[in-house]
Amino acid sequence: MTLTCFKAYDIRGRLGIDLDEDIARRIGRAFAEELGAARVVTGRDCRASSDALWAALCEGLIAAGVEVLDLGLAGTEEMYFATTHLDADGGIEITASHNPMDYNGMKLVMRGSAPLDPEGELARIKALAESQAFAPARPGGTVTPVPEARAAYVDRVLSFVDIAALRPLTILVNAGNGTAGPTFDAIAAELDRRDAPLRFVRMHHDPDGSFPNGIPNPLLPENQPATAEAVRAAGADMGVAWDGDFDRCFLFDAGGRFIDGEFIVGLLAAAFLEKQPGAAIVHDPRVVLNTRDVIAAAGGRAVQARTGHAFLKRALRETGAVYGGEMSAHHYFRDFVCCDSGMIPWLLVAELMGRRGASLADLVGARMAAFPSSGEINFRLPDPKAAIAAVVDAFAPQAQSRDDMDGVSLEFADWRFNLRSSNTEPVVRLNVETRGDARLLAEKTALLQKMLDAEALTPAH
Repeated sequence: MTLTCFKAYDIRGRLGIDLDEDIARRIGRAFAEELGAARVVTGRDCRASSDALWAALCEGLIAAGVEVLDLGLAGTEEMYFATTHLDADGGIEITASHNPMDYNGMKLVMRGSAPLDPEGELARIKALAESQAFAPARPGGTVTPVPEARAAYVDRVLSFVDIAALRPLTILVNAGNGTAGPTFDAIAAELDRRDAPLRFVRMHHDPDGSFPNGIPNPLLPENQPATAEAVRAAGADMGVAWDGDFDRCFLFDAGGRFIDGEFIVGLLAAAFLEKQPGAAIVHDPRVVLNTRDVIAAAGGRAVQARTGHAFLKRALRETGAVYGGEMSAHHYFRDFVCCDSGMIPWLLVAELMGRRGASLADLVGARMAAFPSSGEINFRLPDPKAAIAAVVDAFAPQAQSRDDMDGVSLEFADWRFNLRSSNTEPVVRLNVETRGDARLLAEKTALLQKMLDAEALTPAH
C-alpha cells in the first residue's frame, strides 16, 4: 500500500483517503524504529480529527517502547522547542495548518529539533510504514503530559525582545479560531507581568476545529479584509493574524494594509544585522530583490535555500545564519532551535517600532515602493511541467540570469519572476517583482497570467 500522505518534507492528506488512524499508528511505530527513539514530544492542533489521530499515533509510539511527552493542544513551534528543551529523540505535531477541513497531517523533527531528510529518514519512515515490517513490540511505552513546557517556551520567545525598548502600542490579534489563542495568552500574561506597554485586542480567539470564521489562512487575499477592518475599527497600531498551527504570522499596518511577507523578511534581516554585523541571512528563491538589497546594504551575507521548512532549517544549521525568512511568512531563528516561529516575528517588529519611533507603514513603505511584487498567484494546470516549460521557452532567451534551485527563476534588468510547482498542493505558483516600477510589474504579471491561463485550457500532454 503506497502512503500518499507523505509529501516533500512532511505528512499531509485527506482524511479517510490519504490519512486515517491506522496510518497514523503505523507512522508512529515507523518513526520510533527509524530514529531509535526512546522519548518523543507530541502536540496537536484544534482540528476535530486531531485528537483521534494523536491517540493512534501514540499507540504506534508506545508499541515501540517510547515515552511520549505530550504538550496537548499546542502549536508546531512549541513542539519544535520542547523536543530540544526536554532532550527528546524527536517530535511530532498533528496538524494540517491552513489546509481544508477534510485534511490533517503531521510535522516531524529529530533530536535537536532537526528536520528529517526527505530522501533519508522521511523516505525510510514511509517505506517502513508501508511495509509494516516492524520489529517486535517493546514494553515500557507511556504517555506523560508536560504542560510545564509552555512556560519555558514563553521565556525563550521573550528572550528575543528587549522589553525596555517597547513603546505603548495597541495590537489586534486574530487567531482565526486556530491553535494560537491559548499560547498567545501565556505570552501576553508574561508580557504584562514584565510591564510591557502593549495592549491587545483579540479576534476569533478561541480554538474551534469547525473554523466558524473560515480556515485560518491569512495569506489568501479573500481572508485579509476581516483582519484589516478590525485593525481600523480598533484603532490598532498593528494587526497580527496566524495560520492554524501558528508557525506563520501575517502583519497589517495601522491602516489595515497587508504587508507582504518578503518585506517583513527584509525588516527582520536588517534588525538582526544591526545587532550582529556580517551575519548570514537565509532566504528562499521566490521573491528576493528587496531581501538581497537589504542584506547587502547592511553588510550581511545572503544565503539562498530551496523553499520549504526542511531546506531553510538545514541552511541555518549549515551556515550558522542568525535568521532566515520565506515570503510565505515562515521566519526561522538560530536561537530558537533553528526553527520557525509565528510568535517571535511580531514581537520583534513591535520592538523595532518602539526602538525607531516609527509606525509599521514607515518601516516598510519605502521598501515596498522600491521593490513592488505581485504576491503569489496560483494556477491549477493539467500539465504543470509543460506549462512551466512553455513560459521558460518564451522568456529565457532575454533573461540576464536563470536559477533552477526551486522551479525556475528568470531575472532581467528591471524585473524578475519565479515559477514553481508547489511541494504541498497541486498548483503552480507565480511570483513577479520589479525594481521600483509598478507599471512594469502590472504589465509582466498580466502577460504571465495570460500565458498560464492559456495553458489551463490546454489538454494535458
